[in-house]
Amino acid sequence: MTFREAVKKYEKKCEACGVPAETVLAYLVELTNQERYNLYLHYEEEMPEEMLEAFSSGMGRILNQEPMAHVLGYSWFYGYKFIVNREVLIPRPETEELCAGILARIDRFFSEGTVQCVDVGTGSGAIAITVALEEPRVCMDATDISETALITARQNAENNGADITFLSGDMLRPLEESGKKYDVLISNPPYIPQEEVMEASVVDFEPHVALFGGEDGLKFYRMIFSECRKVLKERAFMAFEMGWNQREAMSRLVRETLPEAEFEIVKDMNGKDRMLFVYIGLENALK
Repeated sequence: MTFREAVKKYEKKCEACGVPAETVLAYLVELTNQERYNLYLHYEEEMPEEMLEAFSSGMGRILNQEPMAHVLGYSWFYGYKFIVNREVLIPRPETEELCAGILARIDRFFSEGTVQCVDVGTGSGAIAITVALEEPRVCMDATDISETALITARQNAENNGADITFLSGDMLRPLEESGKKYDVLISNPPYIPQEEVMEASVVDFEPHVALFGGEDGLKFYRMIFSECRKVLKERAFMAFEMGWNQREAMSRLVRETLPEAEFEIVKDMNGKDRMLFVYIGLENALK
């Protein structure tokens, strides 16, 4: 079977199973460790038997709704390679935009000196590691309630050469206990309402503790907003990912719990409300 024949065969199977057809080529590119244009040069050649077996086996798992990142054992994020498994959320492209927004605001508000940052509920460590690697002035801490998630995050930090201090505990509690104060607090907390229907590839394979945020999806934002003053410096900002349909509820929550703060909700590349930035003690933050 040629590469072309294998791709066409599994594209049809994907269409029948409701899996995006482009997954086939994406998986083959990773499996062969080739750039896509190089793969096209060999498209009419016969696929080596060992590779065909691995490809067929992996595609079988993907057709059963298992995420491609779990089949591979890793995911790419902001150009960095991260181990992923059932203990951590697979990092999404939208979250790369959050990282870019954080980095831009660090440059704007903290142009000199060390910047103390913390990523609350770090999961795989993707956000913390990316921000730390992209901005050398950042001194990054990261927390998670899941010890197994922290094992993965520590390995990702080591693999990517990032210096992160990991703290175990629920939300802001380990930060309060440490007594440290931060310039930047980052979090991509669980924000899916408890009763929302999700795709099987998400619900069956990704940790529910990283997905669901209580009845309305805002449980963990409430926890952070109510306690954040204890761990933030006088001049600081917070950066969050949020649900695309939570603009009104989120705006109301920020106004109620942090009336002195300025905030903005930023759209992602698809035009959906996805990022929340909250500014405390930063003059003219929205100008």
